[in-house]
Amino acid sequence: MAAESPTHLRVEVAFALPHRQRIVALTVPEGTTPRQAVALARLDEHFPEVAPATFREAELGIFGKALRDPERQPLREGDRVEVYRPLKIDPKAARAARAARDAGKGR
Repeated sequence: MAAESPTHLRVEVAFALPHRQRIVALTVPEGTTPRQAVALARLDEHFPEVAPATFREAELGIFGKALRDPERQPLREGDRVEVYRPLKIDPKAARAARAARDAGKGR
């Protein structure tokens, strides 16, 4: 009796910059994690202007929902892994700066 071949899943990995985006379609073995899928997508080759560490360390999500443990959570058929870019400024700091700037305009 022949051993069964492992089940494979179709997934996508997405990354975007302000001026372009890329969605890489992959077929991965069952049990692949989001972090592994990002590595398999080889985004550093598609975005040479982005430091490779960005893809290894980035926050990840699936269909807009941030993942708590992308190194352990197995993917499911049809998942789209999203690689989030680091924020350039903390949102709270940006709001505080806008509030301070707007308060100065009113006087």
